[in-house]
Amino acid sequence: MLTLRKAGPCQRKKLSLTSLLTGLVTLVVLLTSTIMLVGSYDSKRQSLMETTLHLNFTNADRMSRTMDSLFQSIGGSLAYNARMLSNMDAMNPEQVDHQLELMRNSSNYFNSIVVIGTDGVVRNVEPATVGTAGKHISSPSSKEALALKQPYISAPYMTATTKRLIVFLSQPIFSSNGTYLGILGGTIYLQENNVLSRIFGNNSVDDLGSYYYIVDSDGHLLYHPDKQLSGMDISSNKVVQKLMKGKSGEQEVRNLHGIDLLAGYSSVPANGWGIVVVSPLSLIHRQLVGHIETIVAYSLVPFIALLIGVILVARRLVRPFAYLADLVSKMGKEKIVIPEAKPHWSREADLLTKAVFLAVVDIQKQKDQLTQEAATDALTGLKNRRSLEYTLSQWIDSGTPFSLIVLDVDRFKFVNDTYGHVTGDEVLKHVAGVIVSSLRPDDVCHRFGGEEFVILLARTRPQEAFKVAERVRRALEQSKGPIPSQVTVSQGIAHYPQHASDQEGLLEKADQALYLAKSNGRNRTMIAEDKPAAPSA
Repeated sequence: MLTLRKAGPCQRKKLSLTSLLTGLVTLVVLLTSTIMLVGSYDSKRQSLMETTLHLNFTNADRMSRTMDSLFQSIGGSLAYNARMLSNMDAMNPEQVDHQLELMRNSSNYFNSIVVIGTDGVVRNVEPATVGTAGKHISSPSSKEALALKQPYISAPYMTATTKRLIVFLSQPIFSSNGTYLGILGGTIYLQENNVLSRIFGNNSVDDLGSYYYIVDSDGHLLYHPDKQLSGMDISSNKVVQKLMKGKSGEQEVRNLHGIDLLAGYSSVPANGWGIVVVSPLSLIHRQLVGHIETIVAYSLVPFIALLIGVILVARRLVRPFAYLADLVSKMGKEKIVIPEAKPHWSREADLLTKAVFLAVVDIQKQKDQLTQEAATDALTGLKNRRSLEYTLSQWIDSGTPFSLIVLDVDRFKFVNDTYGHVTGDEVLKHVAGVIVSSLRPDDVCHRFGGEEFVILLARTRPQEAFKVAERVRRALEQSKGPIPSQVTVSQGIAHYPQHASDQEGLLEKADQALYLAKSNGRNRTMIAEDKPAAPSA
């Protein structure tokens, strides 16, 4: 009789060394990659958001300045022609019409121009096809402008008859003996052909999804890529609410359709309008995805080579594997200096070592790129002090002759105490912008700290550097800054190796020249004195 023999306990399957080492290395690689990707994602996201916000604010500020200048020019044109009509009582209608026609054709500021007498009757109109000559004015804006007897800019409003969105500007007309004769008024049709619509009315959404829009002082849309939104009340928008208070700045905001945007906004002093430049937050996400995909693409092949190498070498060689695993575990935590690859007696160990070194070098490049971003001053966008010290060390070690300009904003403490630190920051950004626009292509400007900047000029003698420094100083002296008072700087120049042979000595020489410039009245440039000659034997 056959009997079944009871099976003994199942034999547990042993884990092979190859599987163990492969699993451990895979785990280390995945953890290290995850840490680096998360760190890279957060750092890149913050950098991209700050850069996008700053660029949008810069664009909005530039556009607001343009509009402010345009409205000042329009006001100047009205004032000039109002003076030309100071004797209009002695002029016949044809002469007045000719003056209005000349004014309209020479500037293209206005779609129509009128002269309104003190009785509220339109005396002359250009073009004549408007058909209001001889009629009493009816719009509240015209009546308000006539009653004020001073320069006037209306809020945008829709006309009752033509349903046009317009702005009315006027200038009082006084005779030579001061008698009030009426007003000279100009009408701008916001959605029709004129200087204003040509500059601001043809905006559209760019390839990245960024665009701008313009609102009036009551929060109504004047210009927007979607023409159908013109006139819409968007005063509930947080950015628009700040613009209605005359504020400028940058922030993340959600629009009326629930889309998150990065907005830079700036108000226009001349008319109380506001300009907003926005970019969708999704743009940042797309760029971040591309950044992560690039890192993964660079890392994928070396990591695959690493795993293949581990599988091949694990059966015969443990020690090289442990060394390489330790090396991989340090990625993302410290600076790794790749040693010279010494050939192993084992072919498998040699291949694995080269594969790991390739992966480390590739990831190190990505880390170095993030480090480079840390070498930039967040406020001004210039290279920072760390970058300056590195460049000086490189140039001095290589024996490259160069000049160094130390630039300090005059009376900056007074600016901070008087206007506040926010305005002080605007002054520093203004100074940085003027410096960069005044330098030669190969010159480099760094923010040294506070209100102090350092300009490096490779292969430049002191006298050439003096010309560059003076160009910068004059440009700042003549520029219109963010404060009413003039922004000036004092500068000190030193040359390597003429004035010093090391960083500290060179900066000290330039500082001495800077202090001499300040003590001599500021707003000037001084060259450091030559170092004393060595005594003869």
